[in-house]
Amino acid sequence: MKQLFKLFGLVLIVFTISCDKEIEEGVKQSDLSKDIEFVTDYGSIIMRLSDETPKHRNNFIKLVNQKFYDSISFHRVIEKFIIQTGDPETKNPNTTKEIGASDLPYRVDAEFNPNLFHKRGALNAAREGDNNNPNRASSSTQFTIVQGRVYNDSTLNIAEGRINKWLAYNKLINKPEQQENLKKMASYIENYNEHKEAYQVLKKELDSLAQIELESMEPYTYPDAHRNIYKTIGGAAHLDQNYTVFGEVVKGMDVVDSIAAVKTNNRDRPEKDIRIITARLIERKDYNR
Repeated sequence: MKQLFKLFGLVLIVFTISCDKEIEEGVKQSDLSKDIEFVTDYGSIIMRLSDETPKHRNNFIKLVNQKFYDSISFHRVIEKFIIQTGDPETKNPNTTKEIGASDLPYRVDAEFNPNLFHKRGALNAAREGDNNNPNRASSSTQFTIVQGRVYNDSTLNIAEGRINKWLAYNKLINKPEQQENLKKMASYIENYNEHKEAYQVLKKELDSLAQIELESMEPYTYPDAHRNIYKTIGGAAHLDQNYTVFGEVVKGMDVVDSIAAVKTNNRDRPEKDIRIITARLIERKDYNR
């Protein structure tokens, strides 16, 4: 009887393994129910990815499984706002390349979701600006963790105004008749020193047209639940609707706060590198945040 039980257990194990299929390269079905742990120089940060943003979730899991984030540092730190990481150039402390400008050569399609917003602890995908990236696709590797600040009704109203200006501009540059201007703008930005004057003229023209869009569109307003969280827990409210939120910190916000408080240079880079020692998938638990 004992031998039969052992045999049944073996069959069960084999069956479980065979069912753990690879849903795409570098991502297994069982990975989707796990959390991500970053062990940093300042302690561990545990993050939970959202199933409502599957493209970002799977891309992030793939990178963790590939050990991409191991030895990468936090290259942009702004207290009461965000800490940012994911630039592979930071693995090399002697690099002469511009820090913050590198990732892998692909983008992740935007996945805006009304349930996901920039509250304290949110994971936010970094991206290039609208003029080079009108579809607001995300960086393949760079992301931020929101530390944020607490708002009141007045500062939330100001943030709403910023969001609506961005949305109006993005709506404008995605129109077919603006594609030629969009190409010019991207070219001017790439060679800014040569085309500074032309850039400023075109920007003024597009800003005027965007104002017309703003006056005619239905403005975005924060849902009451989001507004209440921004007024109590805090976050980075002005980023909503413009960057994909794809998860949140479930343990280790004290570590985020410690990293956010470090001394930085005039480019917001920590004066002393703060590295991700290792990144790994771990079994999911309930945490007291």
